[in-house]
Amino acid sequence: MSGEARRTTVKTRTDPQEQEQEQEQEQEQVTGTGTAPAAEVIGALGIQPAAVEVHDVHKWYGAHHVLDGVELTVRPGEVTVVLGPSGSGKSTLLRVINHLEKPEIGHVSLNGELIGVRRHGERLKELGERVILGQRSRIGFVFQNFNLFPHLTVLDNVAAAPVATGKLSRPEARQLARDLLARVGLADKSSAYPRQLSGGQQQRVAIARALALRPGVILFDEPTSALDPELVGEVLAVIKDLARSGTTLVIVTHEIGFAREIADRVVFMDGGRIVEQGPPAQVLDHPQQERTRDFLSKVL
Repeated sequence: MSGEARRTTVKTRTDPQEQEQEQEQEQEQVTGTGTAPAAEVIGALGIQPAAVEVHDVHKWYGAHHVLDGVELTVRPGEVTVVLGPSGSGKSTLLRVINHLEKPEIGHVSLNGELIGVRRHGERLKELGERVILGQRSRIGFVFQNFNLFPHLTVLDNVAAAPVATGKLSRPEARQLARDLLARVGLADKSSAYPRQLSGGQQQRVAIARALALRPGVILFDEPTSALDPELVGEVLAVIKDLARSGTTLVIVTHEIGFAREIADRVVFMDGGRIVEQGPPAQVLDHPQQERTRDFLSKVL
């Protein structure tokens, strides 16, 4: 059983003089703004798709057993889509994978490395905050509500994390941000602020930001749920492109058609447990469990 949970925050610094910042942007050489295929961009980033293993994970919120013995293996480069009714534990599972939530029992590993804890004899002990932050930098997370910094430009939202973690210098991070913004179709929005973008554009910035740290896996927590219906397609198109590139993805979504098209494996959760999992054609067209059939009959 792991130790006491700790809340962590990442602080970023920004130049208080926005005018100077814009002048600096104009002076820097702008290259690589074409829309290269995702596979080419991923290869240039040096991203190595990671394996994720969730071992007998239990999580409680008070008396509510939100995750009840979850076992899940995601192979490198696999796209796993998690479906289920509200309150089934889908989003909590993603947060446990990234150690934003700490399981009371069980553990998560990335390429065999324990996340958030270390072994101490027969027990698991919580790692230090700095070590956990370093591990999280290898696990991208795209939230429902974008979580962009409102006081930073789009370019600096994407560049902030590589600079804050010491992975890149500021000029290097800003050039990478330009390349990633081009990849998600927002090369012309680098100087804009989040409030000046549509919801779909903000979510594409969030995807670029997740890629900037070269993560081995990217977690998507209902990435289209906060969007107007007409904006959903532009975000799904970017995620499809990532899937074709061989990036390891774990996606919580209610978009059944999208799951059928993109997933290597579909996982159905209910009551904090994995009820059924398998290829989309099996789980969505020929489900084995009555609870899966009942859920799909109401959403298809």
